[in-house]
Amino acid sequence: MTGQQYLESLRRLKPCLYYRGERVEDVTAHPVLAPHVRAAALTYELAHEERYAGLMTARSHLDGRPINRFTHVHRDTGDLVAKVKMLRLLGQKTGSCFQRCVGLDALNALYSVTYEMDAEHGTDYHRRLAAFLAEVQAGDLMCAGSMTDVKGDRARRPSEQRDPDLYVRVVDRDGRGVVLRGAKAHQTGMANAHHMVLMPTMALGEADRAYAVACAVPVDAPGVVHVFGRQTNDGRRRAGLGVDVGNARFGVVGGETTTILQDVFVPWERVFMAGEWRWTGTLVERFASYHRQNYGGCKVGVGDVMIGAAAVMARLNGVLQASHVRDKLVEMVHLVETMYAGSLACSVEGRATPSGAYLVDPLLANTVKQNVTRFAYEVARLAHDLAGGLLATLPSEEDFAHPEVGPLLGKYFQGAGQAATAVRVRVARLLENMTGGTALLESMHGAGSPQAQRVMILRQAALADKQRLALELAGVPEEERDLLLSC
Repeated sequence: MTGQQYLESLRRLKPCLYYRGERVEDVTAHPVLAPHVRAAALTYELAHEERYAGLMTARSHLDGRPINRFTHVHRDTGDLVAKVKMLRLLGQKTGSCFQRCVGLDALNALYSVTYEMDAEHGTDYHRRLAAFLAEVQAGDLMCAGSMTDVKGDRARRPSEQRDPDLYVRVVDRDGRGVVLRGAKAHQTGMANAHHMVLMPTMALGEADRAYAVACAVPVDAPGVVHVFGRQTNDGRRRAGLGVDVGNARFGVVGGETTTILQDVFVPWERVFMAGEWRWTGTLVERFASYHRQNYGGCKVGVGDVMIGAAAVMARLNGVLQASHVRDKLVEMVHLVETMYAGSLACSVEGRATPSGAYLVDPLLANTVKQNVTRFAYEVARLAHDLAGGLLATLPSEEDFAHPEVGPLLGKYFQGAGQAATAVRVRVARLLENMTGGTALLESMHGAGSPQAQRVMILRQAALADKQRLALELAGVPEEERDLLLSC
């Protein structure tokens, strides 16, 4: 699709969507949601630009047709690398989240897991998933990956909750399909997607069998209710402000919803797991690895914009040539490129799964995301350092437009050189928007909490092998090494 066709497709949907107590009728026109819609639309628009087609498109392995890369199943390490480069490009172009990554990662994780699950159980999930994927590719549909349950008491398993609906579960099934009840949180891009692809949020036990469900559901299916969350600067957007919003065209982060499933029926053709609890851990780990790979792409592109904005502010402050300023810019570049290097590394070290789909190296992918939980904050801190206190105390755009105080503010907020005060104000507001609450919090908790990555890093670290290396070099005899490591 083109970007315009994407917008038209959203207008044909009728999701039950609320924001601040009001029903949203058209996400493409709503002042708070429209910036997120435009960010997603860019993933469609750039696929039609010749200079970006190599990154933004691929060939379907199902029928050979050209498709948007956001609907593609990775077939080699080149695809994994191209994905990271595409995400960096889009981060540079939007300075925000473009929302299609979670659905892409969900489809790729399910593609390989359903193949292996069918081989063990004789089920038909992979054929169903491939049929749904063909529909997604043919229509260039946007899927919102839906993993995070609301969780309730996190010390209890899903089946142990006082309220059994705090994790999404199957409450009924028959020859036609299953019925789901529960809620999902932090759903990036859900408000302007076509389908939601649901997955379990954690590795489950046998007692949690009802919660082992993966499926595809239209965002406007009966019984689905979405509630759009508050965000940084959304009050300014709703008031119709432009400059004060900062990133007025594309918003901040991805437009997250809480999505409630009130006895939602899903036909069997759209069900890709229904009770196979032993496979939930594999599915979660693969999805998480794909999604953590992304952060050294998208956050790097956004980081490029932050570096540029910080440099502009230093220029307007007349200190760009100062040695300590240039050293801080070097540190920002170093941090951003370190994140990028990690994403490229986990892609190059990817491997084929039995389905033919390629999976990133899980250890390196989790290392990427662990770095993002720290480095993104340091990049933002350095941007604050270089930009100055203006980011926190700048008067509003209404004051700058006021006939009496506006000219006075224009005089006293001018910077170095010939640049107009308006340039300084716009760049300051952009940095305020990009380094404020919602954006940084997503760097911390998006794709899982920092502790989730540390668990995966330890699991993938091969500590026994590393101990064996040390014991061998220390001259410990092999029989003693084996005895020690067996304890």
